[in-house]
Amino acid sequence: MGIYLSLWTQSIPPKSRFDVSDIPDLTGKVIVVTGANTGIGKETAKALLQHNAKVYIAARDQAKSENAIHELKTSTGNEAVFLKLDLGNLESVKAAAEEFLSKETRLDVLINNAGVMIPPVSHLTSDGYDLQFGTNVLGHHYFTKLLLPLLISTTKASSDGKARIVTVSSSAHVFGSLQFETFKDTTARKKVSSSKLYCQSKFGNVVLASELDRRYRTEGIVSISLNPGNIYSDLQRHMGSISRRILNLGLYDTPFGALTQLYAGTSPAAADLGGKYLVPWARVGPSRKDAHDPKLGQALWEWCEEQIKGV
Repeated sequence: MGIYLSLWTQSIPPKSRFDVSDIPDLTGKVIVVTGANTGIGKETAKALLQHNAKVYIAARDQAKSENAIHELKTSTGNEAVFLKLDLGNLESVKAAAEEFLSKETRLDVLINNAGVMIPPVSHLTSDGYDLQFGTNVLGHHYFTKLLLPLLISTTKASSDGKARIVTVSSSAHVFGSLQFETFKDTTARKKVSSSKLYCQSKFGNVVLASELDRRYRTEGIVSISLNPGNIYSDLQRHMGSISRRILNLGLYDTPFGALTQLYAGTSPAAADLGGKYLVPWARVGPSRKDAHDPKLGQALWEWCEEQIKGV
């Protein structure tokens, strides 16, 4: 099946064979979910709490996060922990990782769920990067890198000898490419539409997740990227009202969006899916082949590493 034909099946996926009730008991597991104060991330945190994981909600907005924590405790009986994280500020990313590492001696699963979608092109991160690439790709790369030593050490205490990193991409990655000259606020970037910059960032997510698998698979790290599906969420807040109304006709309720990342992060079967790309709902699916090109992965990895030097 061609990748573009597959997009149609992903937009109207078959009934999921995986359900929240299939999540194993997560007692003793520590899991970080970025952007878990709303939308798909919040639904993901809810399911993890229901199965007794210790869940960190890593997000920028403390008030919204505390409200989410209160709601989740009411519905699950378990309380998540707030971790202040602004992915658009590399110093904030470093501070968040340091705070987490000062509190925990293990990390079983990192779910890089947070994202920004088609804001005005003029919007940048505090460090001067394109807001979408800087947040969706570079911020998550730095956060992951800082937590990798703990993830690796956790594999030694894990029953299956593995720890997982789940990267939430999108079907939009199919329309992306990596134009390195547009990652920062350049003249070239100003000529690219916000939707194209979004596709680029989602393509970058798959590229880095694949590269992460190549570099750390032998150390027990399971790196999976995925398309969560076409879901109602805050991601659409920057879209015009007419575009939003049209898009909403084909969207699924938020709990569906959590299924694939919950499967990637908790299912015993997914422990063998390192380097794979998942599609709705909880299935291995096709991604752009060049997203798994080792040369492209190395080039993007090295670019990210250069950006975080000296932070």
